[in-house]
Amino acid sequence: MRHTFMLVVAGLLGVGCGIKRVPQSILEKLPYEAKIELLESENDLALAVDRLDEAHAEVNRTRDQIRRAKDRYSAAKSEVSAANDSLSREVAELAVVEADARVEWLRARQRVNVREETLADQNMTCALARYEQSRLTSARKAKLEGSEDYDPTAFEQQVKNCDAEYAELKEKLKETNSEADAVRAEWDKARAALAKKTFDARASPFVE
Repeated sequence: MRHTFMLVVAGLLGVGCGIKRVPQSILEKLPYEAKIELLESENDLALAVDRLDEAHAEVNRTRDQIRRAKDRYSAAKSEVSAANDSLSREVAELAVVEADARVEWLRARQRVNVREETLADQNMTCALARYEQSRLTSARKAKLEGSEDYDPTAFEQQVKNCDAEYAELKEKLKETNSEADAVRAEWDKARAALAKKTFDARASPFVE
Protein backbone atom coordinates (compact mmCIF):
# COMPACT_ATOMS: atom_id res chain seq x y z
CA MET A 1 0.00 0.00 0.00
CA ARG A 2 2.75 2.43 0.95
CA HIS A 3 4.70 1.46 -2.19
CA THR A 4 1.67 2.36 -4.31
CA PHE A 5 1.26 5.63 -2.44
CA MET A 6 4.88 6.59 -3.04
CA LEU A 7 4.47 5.85 -6.75
CA VAL A 8 1.48 8.20 -6.80
CA VAL A 9 3.47 10.91 -5.02
CA ALA A 10 6.37 10.44 -7.43
CA GLY A 11 3.96 10.85 -10.31
CA LEU A 12 2.51 14.03 -8.84
CA LEU A 13 5.94 15.52 -8.33
CA GLY A 14 6.90 14.56 -11.84
CA VAL A 15 4.15 16.61 -13.52
CA GLY A 16 5.78 19.87 -12.54
CA CYS A 17 3.15 21.32 -10.21
CA GLY A 18 5.72 23.79 -8.87
CA ILE A 19 5.79 22.47 -5.31
CA LYS A 20 9.03 22.77 -3.37
CA ARG A 21 10.07 19.31 -2.31
CA VAL A 22 12.46 17.58 0.01
CA PRO A 23 14.79 15.25 -1.92
CA GLN A 24 14.24 11.59 -1.18
CA SER A 25 17.99 11.27 -0.69
CA ILE A 26 17.69 13.31 2.51
CA LEU A 27 14.76 11.25 3.79
CA GLU A 28 16.29 7.83 3.23
CA LYS A 29 17.46 7.64 6.86
CA LEU A 30 14.27 8.99 8.38
CA PRO A 31 13.59 7.02 11.59
CA TYR A 32 10.54 4.82 11.84
CA GLU A 33 8.89 7.07 14.45
CA ALA A 34 9.16 10.03 12.10
CA LYS A 35 7.61 8.05 9.26
CA ILE A 36 4.64 7.30 11.51
CA GLU A 37 4.21 11.03 12.09
CA LEU A 38 3.88 11.50 8.33
CA LEU A 39 0.89 9.17 8.06
CA GLU A 40 -1.70 11.90 8.57
CA SER A 41 -0.39 14.07 5.75
CA GLU A 42 0.00 10.97 3.57
CA ASN A 43 -3.63 10.03 4.19
CA ASP A 44 -4.77 13.57 3.40
CA LEU A 45 -2.87 13.44 0.11
CA ALA A 46 -4.34 10.04 -0.76
CA LEU A 47 -7.86 11.39 -0.09
CA ALA A 48 -7.12 14.41 -2.27
CA VAL A 49 -6.04 12.14 -5.13
CA ASP A 50 -9.27 10.13 -4.77
CA ARG A 51 -11.32 13.32 -4.76
CA LEU A 52 -9.71 14.47 -8.00
CA ASP A 53 -10.36 11.09 -9.60
CA GLU A 54 -14.04 11.39 -8.63
CA ALA A 55 -14.21 14.89 -10.10
CA HIS A 56 -12.72 13.61 -13.39
CA ALA A 57 -15.28 10.80 -13.46
CA GLU A 58 -18.18 13.18 -12.87
CA VAL A 59 -17.10 15.37 -15.79
CA ASN A 60 -17.04 12.30 -18.02
CA ARG A 61 -20.44 11.08 -16.77
CA THR A 62 -22.06 14.44 -17.41
CA ARG A 63 -20.50 14.62 -20.86
CA ASP A 64 -22.29 11.37 -21.69
CA GLN A 65 -25.54 12.69 -20.21
CA ILE A 66 -25.34 15.80 -22.38
CA ARG A 67 -24.94 13.62 -25.46
CA ARG A 68 -28.01 11.57 -24.52
CA ALA A 69 -29.98 14.71 -23.70
CA LYS A 70 -29.21 16.11 -27.16
CA ASP A 71 -30.51 12.87 -28.68
CA ARG A 72 -33.66 13.28 -26.57
CA TYR A 73 -34.07 16.83 -27.88
CA SER A 74 -33.78 15.66 -31.50
CA ALA A 75 -36.34 12.93 -30.86
CA ALA A 76 -38.72 15.44 -29.31
CA LYS A 77 -38.49 17.70 -32.36
CA SER A 78 -39.31 14.72 -34.55
CA GLU A 79 -42.46 14.15 -32.48
CA VAL A 80 -43.69 17.64 -33.36
CA SER A 81 -43.42 16.87 -37.06
CA ALA A 82 -45.14 13.52 -36.60
CA ALA A 83 -48.02 14.82 -34.44
CA ASN A 84 -51.40 14.24 -36.13
CA ASP A 85 -53.67 16.11 -33.72
CA SER A 86 -53.57 19.27 -31.62
CA LEU A 87 -53.10 17.46 -28.29
CA SER A 88 -50.21 15.37 -29.59
CA ARG A 89 -48.60 18.45 -31.06
CA GLU A 90 -48.98 20.36 -27.78
CA VAL A 91 -47.38 17.52 -25.84
CA ALA A 92 -44.59 17.22 -28.39
CA GLU A 93 -43.89 20.96 -28.23
CA LEU A 94 -43.76 20.83 -24.44
CA ALA A 95 -41.37 17.87 -24.77
CA VAL A 96 -39.10 19.97 -26.99
CA VAL A 97 -39.05 22.77 -24.42
CA GLU A 98 -38.33 20.28 -21.63
CA ALA A 99 -35.59 18.52 -23.59
CA ASP A 100 -33.96 21.82 -24.49
CA ALA A 101 -34.08 22.96 -20.85
CA ARG A 102 -32.59 19.62 -19.82
CA VAL A 103 -29.62 20.13 -22.15
CA GLU A 104 -29.07 23.65 -20.79
CA TRP A 105 -29.24 22.37 -17.21
CA LEU A 106 -26.69 19.65 -17.94
CA ARG A 107 -24.38 22.18 -19.54
CA ALA A 108 -24.71 24.39 -16.46
CA ARG A 109 -24.02 21.41 -14.24
CA GLN A 110 -20.97 20.57 -16.32
CA ARG A 111 -19.65 24.08 -15.69
CA VAL A 112 -20.00 23.32 -11.99
CA ASN A 113 -18.27 19.98 -12.50
CA VAL A 114 -15.33 21.64 -14.24
CA ARG A 115 -15.05 24.16 -11.40
CA GLU A 116 -15.12 21.30 -8.90
CA GLU A 117 -12.48 19.46 -10.89
CA THR A 118 -10.24 22.54 -10.80
CA LEU A 119 -10.89 22.90 -7.08
CA ALA A 120 -10.06 19.24 -6.48
CA ASP A 121 -6.85 19.65 -8.45
CA GLN A 122 -5.89 22.64 -6.31
CA ASN A 123 -6.81 20.72 -3.18
CA MET A 124 -4.46 17.94 -4.24
CA THR A 125 -1.68 20.47 -4.83
CA CYS A 126 -2.23 21.92 -1.36
CA ALA A 127 -2.22 18.45 0.18
CA LEU A 128 1.06 17.78 -1.58
CA ALA A 129 2.48 21.06 -0.26
CA ARG A 130 1.46 20.13 3.29
CA TYR A 131 2.97 16.69 2.81
CA GLU A 132 6.31 18.19 1.76
CA GLN A 133 6.18 20.60 4.69
CA SER A 134 5.66 17.65 7.04
CA ARG A 135 8.54 15.78 5.45
CA LEU A 136 10.88 18.74 5.97
CA THR A 137 9.73 19.16 9.57
CA SER A 138 10.42 15.48 10.24
CA ALA A 139 13.80 15.61 8.51
CA ARG A 140 14.94 18.66 10.47
CA LYS A 141 13.61 17.21 13.71
CA ALA A 142 15.67 14.08 13.06
CA LYS A 143 18.64 16.33 12.12
CA LEU A 144 19.16 14.52 8.85
CA GLU A 145 22.12 15.70 6.84
CA GLY A 146 21.13 18.23 4.20
CA SER A 147 17.79 19.14 5.80
CA GLU A 148 19.31 22.33 7.21
CA ASP A 149 19.71 23.63 3.66
CA TYR A 150 15.94 23.95 3.26
CA ASP A 151 14.08 26.92 4.70
CA PRO A 152 10.94 25.87 6.64
CA THR A 153 9.47 29.33 6.06
CA ALA A 154 9.44 28.78 2.30
CA PHE A 155 7.58 25.49 2.72
CA GLU A 156 5.11 27.12 5.09
CA GLN A 157 4.55 29.99 2.67
CA GLN A 158 3.81 27.69 -0.27
CA VAL A 159 1.07 26.05 1.81
CA LYS A 160 -0.41 29.48 2.63
CA ASN A 161 -0.26 30.57 -1.00
CA CYS A 162 -1.91 27.35 -2.13
CA ASP A 163 -4.67 27.64 0.46
CA ALA A 164 -5.34 31.24 -0.60
CA GLU A 165 -5.76 30.19 -4.23
CA TYR A 166 -8.01 27.33 -3.11
CA ALA A 167 -10.23 29.81 -1.26
CA GLU A 168 -10.54 31.96 -4.40
CA LEU A 169 -11.52 28.97 -6.49
CA LYS A 170 -14.09 27.97 -3.89
CA GLU A 171 -15.74 31.39 -4.17
CA LYS A 172 -15.90 31.05 -7.95
CA LEU A 173 -17.54 27.65 -7.50
CA LYS A 174 -20.26 29.25 -5.36
CA GLU A 175 -21.04 31.70 -8.18
CA THR A 176 -21.20 28.92 -10.76
CA ASN A 177 -23.46 26.89 -8.47
CA SER A 178 -25.85 29.83 -8.14
CA GLU A 179 -26.01 30.19 -11.92
CA ALA A 180 -26.65 26.45 -12.29
CA ASP A 181 -29.46 26.61 -9.73
CA ALA A 182 -31.25 29.22 -11.86
CA VAL A 183 -30.93 27.00 -14.96
CA ARG A 184 -32.17 24.00 -12.96
CA ALA A 185 -35.24 26.00 -11.94
CA GLU A 186 -36.07 26.58 -15.62
CA TRP A 187 -35.75 22.87 -16.35
CA ASP A 188 -37.96 22.04 -13.36
CA LYS A 189 -40.60 24.43 -14.68
CA ALA A 190 -40.53 22.93 -18.17
CA ARG A 191 -40.58 19.42 -16.76
CA ALA A 192 -43.55 20.23 -14.52
CA ALA A 193 -45.52 21.62 -17.47
CA LEU A 194 -44.90 18.47 -19.52
CA ALA A 195 -45.68 16.19 -16.58
CA LYS A 196 -48.95 18.01 -15.92
CA LYS A 197 -50.06 17.68 -19.53
CA THR A 198 -49.19 13.95 -19.64
CA PHE A 199 -50.34 13.10 -16.10
CA ASP A 200 -46.74 12.45 -15.00
CA ALA A 201 -46.15 10.01 -17.85
CA ARG A 202 -43.38 12.20 -19.27
CA ALA A 203 -40.55 14.40 -17.97
CA SER A 204 -38.62 12.24 -15.56
CA PRO A 205 -37.07 14.15 -12.66
CA PHE A 206 -33.91 12.10 -13.22
CA VAL A 207 -31.15 12.84 -15.67
CA GLU A 208 -30.45 9.65 -17.57
